[in-house]
Amino acid sequence: MWLVLGAVAAVTSLPLGDGHVSYSTPKQGWIYLCAGGPGGGGGAVGGSTPWIHGSTFDPSAKPVVAGSVTWPNARISFTKVNGHVHVVGNGLPKSTPTGVFPIQPGTTAYQYDRNPNTIVAQTINWTLPIPKPASRPSCLTGGPIGIAVNGVPIFDALDALNRDGVAHEIQDSCGGHPQQQGMYHYHEITSCLPKTGLVGYALDGYPIYAGGGYTDAQLDACHGITVKGQYRYEATAAYPYTLGCFHGSPLKLPPPR
Repeated sequence: MWLVLGAVAAVTSLPLGDGHVSYSTPKQGWIYLCAGGPGGGGGAVGGSTPWIHGSTFDPSAKPVVAGSVTWPNARISFTKVNGHVHVVGNGLPKSTPTGVFPIQPGTTAYQYDRNPNTIVAQTINWTLPIPKPASRPSCLTGGPIGIAVNGVPIFDALDALNRDGVAHEIQDSCGGHPQQQGMYHYHEITSCLPKTGLVGYALDGYPIYAGGGYTDAQLDACHGITVKGQYRYEATAAYPYTLGCFHGSPLKLPPPR
């Protein structure tokens, strides 16, 4: 369903991804998660979530984290060398804002999500593999699965309780928030990124595109498709939003510090 506001159409009903997690095999429209990860603490405050209605949720009714903070020291570069993409940055959003974190008491967002974390610059110096299919798809481990063109790490769709994080957690107006080590990240491709074309790279070197108009049923279990002989991931408005698994062999990253 779509709510039309002037010339802007807002999505008012999306399927809730809760429970669509596999620990044994990739499944179309699910996330293939490595056993035991991530899970644990964190996540939104329990209790009432009035924008969730059974098996669907209304993203237009979710509160957002207040504020519009710019980051003039943000830096990101993508350099192609011998088939690899070399990524250098500090994890801060280039030319796009964030909300105010920690989430401030007294705001609407604080009623539902009391994220206490502060956004902290990171050290990103990644040489992504040359994209090629692995012998079999591999699971997602939590933490970064890729990086957006504005320099912000992309995580999978899950929150710390392995629920649909886009539905349950409260993000800022650009769809981001920081985790415990201060790494600001997205769980989906948001309106602050290009609406069409290249929006990022996954850790296995394959590009992530948006605006193709695909549904989960048209994409493979890793949320990708081959276009003109080239494989790529396609971001969609619905769960799992970006990747369901890795089509190639991903770069192994140390845990954020």
